Amino acid sequence: MRPTEGGRMRARGRSRTAGLLAVGVALTGALTAGLLAGPALAEPSEQPDPTDRQVATGALVPGTPCTSSARACVDLVSRSTWLFDAGQVVAGPVAMRPGDPEAPTPTGTFAVQWKAEQWTSRERLTQMPWSVFFAQGGIAFHQGDLSTPSAGCVKLAETDARQWFDYLQVGDQVQIH
Repeated sequence: MRPTEGGRMRARGRSRTAGLLAVGVALTGALTAGLLAGPALAEPSEQPDPTDRQVATGALVPGTPCTSSARACVDLVSRSTWLFDAGQVVAGPVAMRPGDPEAPTPTGTFAVQWKAEQWTSRERLTQMPWSVFFAQGGIAFHQGDLSTPSAGCVKLAETDARQWFDYLQVGDQVQIH
């Protein structure tokens, strides 16, 4: 092999590498833009503060496992969820799909952290329309296929997801049992 050919080969190799790098940067930019697209109604924090957990107070709302301080209630056993206003059911029960044993939906009392009409999971690269985030790790109510488990979220049919999105506001209490 002559040095000039070797030199050209190296130059071609560098050129190819630079081209692939440029494509990679462009794809990363496009992917990042897609992941962050959609109007977030409240700015997401990097990691919600686990001390933001709330305390359930008040009497149990009849027919549910939650108390009157909740604005949203989830029963993992019956796979049902409700919306409350001052201890009165305003919507539900509606069907929902929780996480599976490998990625369970957390139980406890939480506060809505932020909302996004269109969101894409950074971990799974799946669409999560009508997201209402309430627990650490990106756990949210959102639209999804009820025939498959979530990755810890509470998946709802489209109509229900829109209603939960419209009704719940940042700071509202979510109880999951």
